[in-house]
Amino acid sequence: MLLLRKVVLPGIQQACRLKSTPSRLCIQACSTNDSFQPQHHILAFSGDHSSTKGWRVMGTLLGLGAVLAYHDYQCKAAQEPPRIYTREEVRSHSSPETGIWVTLGSEVFDVTEFVDLHPGGPSKLMLAAGGPLEPFWALYAVHDQPHVREILAQYKIGELSPEDKAPSTLKTSDPYANDPIRHPALKVNSQRPFNAEPPPELLTENYITPNPIFFTRNHLPVPNLDPDTYRLHVVGPPGGQSLYLSLDDLYQFPKHEITVTLQCAGNRRSEMTRFKEVRGLEWNTGAISTARWAGARLCDVLAQAGHQLSEAEAHVCFEGLDSDPTGTAYGASIPLARAMDPEAEVLLAYEMNGQPLPRDHGFPVRVVVPGVVGARHVKWLGKVSVEPEESHSHWQRRDYKGFSPSVDWDTVDFDSAPSIQELPVQSAITQPKDGETIESREVTIKGYAWSGGGRAVVRLDGEEQRPRKAWAWRLWQLQAPVPAGKKELNIICKAVDDSYNVQPDTVAPIWNLRGVLSNAWHRIHVHVAP
Repeated sequence: MLLLRKVVLPGIQQACRLKSTPSRLCIQACSTNDSFQPQHHILAFSGDHSSTKGWRVMGTLLGLGAVLAYHDYQCKAAQEPPRIYTREEVRSHSSPETGIWVTLGSEVFDVTEFVDLHPGGPSKLMLAAGGPLEPFWALYAVHDQPHVREILAQYKIGELSPEDKAPSTLKTSDPYANDPIRHPALKVNSQRPFNAEPPPELLTENYITPNPIFFTRNHLPVPNLDPDTYRLHVVGPPGGQSLYLSLDDLYQFPKHEITVTLQCAGNRRSEMTRFKEVRGLEWNTGAISTARWAGARLCDVLAQAGHQLSEAEAHVCFEGLDSDPTGTAYGASIPLARAMDPEAEVLLAYEMNGQPLPRDHGFPVRVVVPGVVGARHVKWLGKVSVEPEESHSHWQRRDYKGFSPSVDWDTVDFDSAPSIQELPVQSAITQPKDGETIESREVTIKGYAWSGGGRAVVRLDGEEQRPRKAWAWRLWQLQAPVPAGKKELNIICKAVDDSYNVQPDTVAPIWNLRGVLSNAWHRIHVHVAP
């Protein structure tokens, strides 16, 4: 068993400094549109050696003989009409057993033999199996280059039928009919409402999670809001006046930017389910992501509306513009003391990673509450008010609460438990995957660690986090020797924060009927190649 204790941490600045410099494989060969003319065979490599191994293999395979053979193949293919396939046929080829097909534009490729040679690893290419490459090339733009297209061209087997258009599965009366298009890499836990997480092999590829694969937690249909007519209603104090703020009005407040990790209360719920059945979406380790958020501080907006701290208990209630057929909107609340504290850095965010918020993530305005459970980061924000009690929303009063393992659905009393606000310390392994086969000499292990409330994760090498403002995760990586003679390994990680909170070793003492706050030591089981 490998217990991860001290690991290498790539910090924020390192992540920003390191540029993606993948190796280049340049091959000149004639295409189907060119007459055959003698050309020089050029093979060149550049970049760091950690990423050249796969390309060296490709270089060996794609020698001069391969180029000439490829020319012969293309010349013959140019004389024959391409075979036509339907999208359904492509979708049915998504595993090593059926063959692995992908599409690019109208072309169909059988990349079965290339999967193991993919420089980024087989798992990355398998994400596109049976579907289009474009969404993944949009994430990794280095692919969209002539030499990569030449490599891909060797695996072309035909073209998509021009009549084969993806049929709409939604009726116009469906409240989800206008939901946005999502990235196909996301692992879907429910379609309506849409809830999905990035696969582990993509989750920790970047310190900042790309917008298209940021985990999505929706409770209701996604509203389609007009930014020109959007108004945020900020209810004033008794005797005061309410504000109705447009986007331009919000832009007039000082712009504040912070990097914040959001985590769903149900992250890693599937591990609780394996211990004992719970109710809720079967999240794995991906209901967590990190972004750079920008917007107006909530404390500045509340102050302009005339609100101030008082000795009496008070809560800031948020109401979204997403609603069910009865008109019931999503709602949540946080204590007024947190909302009014400039050091808490609560935002009314209108930007995510330098862009306007995507629709799935709250366009045009959402709440971002650093260090607090994702359920309080209300999206599509429509109303803000200060109340003597917390929000009466179902999701504040009758959900997102933790209970003892002895409480079941016959005995649960939601009024007896506090609403989840700050989350406990958390960590998980993202590479290798559970059940994967690893090489026998050394294994690269990657993962994330984070704690709520701004508490920093300790016992990691690397860049220090801000005291009391460690709003974002730490990504860690370890190269570990594989013990000789072992055929299987259990790999375990746990984290400790700067308040010396530590993850519990098993799920049993923290199991609860809703499967929230699942933060036991993360365990994966892998096989060792002979």
